[in-house]
Amino acid sequence: MPKELNDNICKDAVFERIYNKYAQDLQNFLYYKYGAQYNPGDKAQDAFVKLWDNCKNVTLSKAKAFLYTVANNLMLNEIKHQKVVLKYHLENPKSYTNETPEFILEKEQFLQRYQKVLQSLSEEQRVAFLLNKVEGKKHAEIAELLGVTQKVVEYRIYSAFTILKRELDGFKIK
Repeated sequence: MPKELNDNICKDAVFERIYNKYAQDLQNFLYYKYGAQYNPGDKAQDAFVKLWDNCKNVTLSKAKAFLYTVANNLMLNEIKHQKVVLKYHLENPKSYTNETPEFILEKEQFLQRYQKVLQSLSEEQRVAFLLNKVEGKKHAEIAELLGVTQKVVEYRIYSAFTILKRELDGFKIK
């Protein structure tokens, strides 16, 4: 069966015509068949993306069947995924760890000391340090946010790190 040469789906105008013709009907089909909880609009859009990705392999006469089949399969995959998620939530998570009680206690004590030392830092040091180490911002970004030079930010982070190393045994940061 020869492809329609005049109506190549990869052409923007033809694809737009297909989209305008089937988008709402496809979304309604998914909504009526599966309900709103599985995002029928998103699945319909995903089906059109797959049609665009496969536009060279799908003829114009098969476009509607392709869209409905792909969208239906996407919804079925989503339902399977939701079943796995539900099964995981219904299982009781293990209530034990391989960590010793001493390790857990040491970890909690270290966290308390760390928070105490963080509170003892000046606000400028604490803000620069946390923006860099917790949020992962670069020195230049922090300087721009705080309205200071990059050297000032580097000094604040370095001085905060020095205080933390001095106050906390074994304190290291990557």
